[in-house]
Amino acid sequence: MWKLALIGAGTVALAIISRSSLLHPRSHGFTRFLAWEGILGLFTLNVDRWFLSPFSWQQIISWFLLIDALVPLILGVSKLRAEGRQKNDARVDSSLYKFEKTTKLVTDGIYHYIRHPLYSSLLLLSWGIFFKLPSLAGGALAVATSLLLLMTAIRDERECIGFFGDEYRVYMKGTRRFIPFLF
Repeated sequence: MWKLALIGAGTVALAIISRSSLLHPRSHGFTRFLAWEGILGLFTLNVDRWFLSPFSWQQIISWFLLIDALVPLILGVSKLRAEGRQKNDARVDSSLYKFEKTTKLVTDGIYHYIRHPLYSSLLLLSWGIFFKLPSLAGGALAVATSLLLLMTAIRDERECIGFFGDEYRVYMKGTRRFIPFLF
């Protein structure tokens, strides 16, 4: 019963955070909300196994992925805030968060290697949670969440091409989406 309450409360919180995006079903924020819901589902599924068997192979993989998820998150957000020149009046898309309203294309630091460090972080988080207690249901949620994050990145790229134009197209040719040098 408490897991249903957790899902309900989490969904309400995510809906409030994502309210602007939910009004724009074709925005990247809409599919990002669905991916967050998948992560919430994974967390709820595995939360009671979080600290059991701390030295089992799946727990070691899990903690490795969860800790690694912090790297692209911290590097990505700090770089966007430092160099992205967020201006609310320049990008009038209400589905964007303030830190996403960049007017300068950031292409150095972690963005020199991957275009979507924040979604890369969510991918690592998803699979880290999955490995807390691998199961068929968890695997299905992790795969669905990964596909939703891929869709989110593709939609985000379309939006960036719309704002930055050819500069973003050129940038896309020299970088990967989520994993440096691979994907």
